Amino acid sequence: MKLIVGPIAALVISIASSGLAASCGNTSAGFETWKQSFAKQARKAGVKKRGLQALAQSQYATRTIAADRNQKSFKYSLDKFMRVRGADTIVAQGRKRKARNPQFYAALERQYGVPAGVLIAIHGMETGFGNFMGDSQVVSAITTLAYDCRRSEFFIPHAIGALKLVDQGSITTATKGAKHGELGHTQFLPGNALTYGVDATGDGQVDFYNMTDALASTANFLRKKGWKPGRGYQQGQPNFAVIQQWNAATVYQQSIAIMAARIDG
Repeated sequence: MKLIVGPIAALVISIASSGLAASCGNTSAGFETWKQSFAKQARKAGVKKRGLQALAQSQYATRTIAADRNQKSFKYSLDKFMRVRGADTIVAQGRKRKARNPQFYAALERQYGVPAGVLIAIHGMETGFGNFMGDSQVVSAITTLAYDCRRSEFFIPHAIGALKLVDQGSITTATKGAKHGELGHTQFLPGNALTYGVDATGDGQVDFYNMTDALASTANFLRKKGWKPGRGYQQGQPNFAVIQQWNAATVYQQSIAIMAARIDG
């Protein structure tokens, strides 16, 4: 789960202070009514016609709620987490990917300062290098989580972000992602995608389902979060704190650092 970002956090405060905050709920019963109220918040936050239409078409995502209540893997020991998530396979495939396209990763490191191993480890951990980017509708998933009382405040700005991504044409109501609304090759939460997305292909569109855009956006996120080029990223080293900004789970952070070192080694 990617952590909330500064500009997005500020949006929560402005929405809450505006007195427009919609009432959350813990079942599907109030979702349609909530959407009508949330549309007012979204419009005030700058969401335009296409984004508002996407909100209106969103559906309560039962599988998302089930997944949010059952995140067991982050409670595993480091060794078990790495086994379950296939760390050895990610490292082996990651080394091959780096060897096949060294110029691509070197260019990203020159521009953002983030080594290949870190980006490759995240890519492998999140989607198996793009082999599975999710089967849940992003807008429905993220609006459901914004409505759900458990972590409504965290997800509201990401729901706004998703609607703005629809306005921009980066996603549609049909776009599929993970059950918590993460999207693309490295599973950005929508608010982070909106803030840190990079059009690395130069085609005028930030496409998180394009590997080049997705990895450049990931590198941009890490650099903007304080990545120090040439410094270490293991626990206790300067850049480990930046990996912590990508995902809140300690075992995830540790796994990325270990796999990245093995890929770059």
